[in-house]
Amino acid sequence: MSNFSKGERTRREILDAAWTLIAKRGAEVSMTDIAQAVGMTRQSVYVHFGSRGGLLMALVRRADEREGIIEALTDAMHVQPAADRLDTCLRAWFDFVPKIHPVARDLIRLRTTDKEAADAWHDRMDDLHGLFKLLVQSLKKDKALAPYWTVPRATDYLWSGCSVQAWSLLVEDRGWSGAEAAKAIRYSLARALLV
Repeated sequence: MSNFSKGERTRREILDAAWTLIAKRGAEVSMTDIAQAVGMTRQSVYVHFGSRGGLLMALVRRADEREGIIEALTDAMHVQPAADRLDTCLRAWFDFVPKIHPVARDLIRLRTTDKEAADAWHDRMDDLHGLFKLLVQSLKKDKALAPYWTVPRATDYLWSGCSVQAWSLLVEDRGWSGAEAAKAIRYSLARALLV
């Protein structure tokens, strides 16, 4: 028996159905499409999420929860030595990227014209940036951060280098495997950031 209330189970069912639809058809999927996928009315979906924006925000947070990315990154922050810590964090992140890529790609595409998609994307990327800042601070504390870098600049560089967009360019545009792209990005970031 689940520890979740009926309402929470329903929310999760809606989010998982929405994820599947968006991964297949794109983020322009309507609330009606999502409601039909779970056998309820559009109004019932609105009751659970308030708006399309609320659903998108919950959707990306649900992906984090379902895949355990925050826990994986948090656990990796305790790895010693510092170079292994960085690599463990990057491995956790790049294990996650292929799982979120179909939906992330669409949110990225829509963010310039769809405020709700942009808000959902920025919410998750701001959290990732915050986690990477903690990682960089730990590297600096352990005297493993190359002297060229300030914590803010190194955090921005790490965050941008780990972007879904960078991985996607190598995989989709240049034909690399996901594993090859992740390995190359991990290698280049370690070379750039560490003493």
